[in-house]
Amino acid sequence: MLDKRVKPSFIVKYLDQYVIGQEEAKKILAVAVYSHYRKIAKTEQDGVEIAKSNVLLIGPSGSGKTLMCETLSRVLGVPFVTANATSLAQTRFVNDEIEAILQRLLEKAEGNINRAQQGIVFIDEIDKLKAQPDQPRATSGESVQHALLKIMEGAPVKIGDGRFVDTTNMLFICGGAFVGIEDIMAKTHGYGYLSTTAADDAGVLERLNTRVKPTDLFQFGLIPEFTGRLPIIARFQELEKKMLVRILTEPKNSIYNQFREIFRNEGVELNIETKVFGQIADIAIEYHTGARSLRGIFEEMINPVLFAVPDDNEIRRVDIASLFSTPVYTRGPRAG
Repeated sequence: MLDKRVKPSFIVKYLDQYVIGQEEAKKILAVAVYSHYRKIAKTEQDGVEIAKSNVLLIGPSGSGKTLMCETLSRVLGVPFVTANATSLAQTRFVNDEIEAILQRLLEKAEGNINRAQQGIVFIDEIDKLKAQPDQPRATSGESVQHALLKIMEGAPVKIGDGRFVDTTNMLFICGGAFVGIEDIMAKTHGYGYLSTTAADDAGVLERLNTRVKPTDLFQFGLIPEFTGRLPIIARFQELEKKMLVRILTEPKNSIYNQFREIFRNEGVELNIETKVFGQIADIAIEYHTGARSLRGIFEEMINPVLFAVPDDNEIRRVDIASLFSTPVYTRGPRAG
């Protein structure tokens, strides 16, 4: 199980190195995984089975849901796989697809079933499984929700080589944009009718009012049984320009740091002005894809430079002052 040093605060600090923003979601997810693995340890120690709490992440595309889960699996040191609910909904053989997901998890665990059984499965675009009134149930997202119920709660699943993988101790994290959920929430009156006093914490009331409730998810199109398997809900906020700029430059493995390292290996210093990252962020916002388009825009800018540098041994420094201007090359002896 988890190293005793891996507490929720430790997990959040680790996530902070790679994931910008989404502070509340980080805390919710950190506590959820900490509790999950402590429950497993308690069950193994005392033999008392404790129900697990899978997690639902709600937020716009490109807000960091997948990245946070991938980073989380690294700090925990557990096998991790991603799946797409849209793919599940498009196949007639959902159970075969589920088996394939568990097979991939076993491969990530290097064939160790015990490790695989304590892994994390992230299912993205879960909102695409919403029930549609004009769809026959047999081919609808609702049927996929029913198919996922058993493994999310915990059950032995037979995989291709004849072995069984028990999903009881696996943590399932589902994610989706849930476009329209805000409109559903706006129709409810919230908790404003609760009697409060000056001594009450206004922040608690605010959290209650902004929390996505099970009834909101029912109205959106998730069936009650499926929603019941996802008791913990974390919301991701849309990324603003300032956050996108930070994503480009601050994380340990930021795009800027990656390319500076590539140029450094060539003996060339890469310097990009702060204004450029703001321009890249503006384009990403225009695309409405959150952080997903940042790399593509950055690489489109840097590719001509990276094409030229290896062929010119005189270049020792590259300065980019604007996304829309020609890079400035400084020549001289290269470092190293």
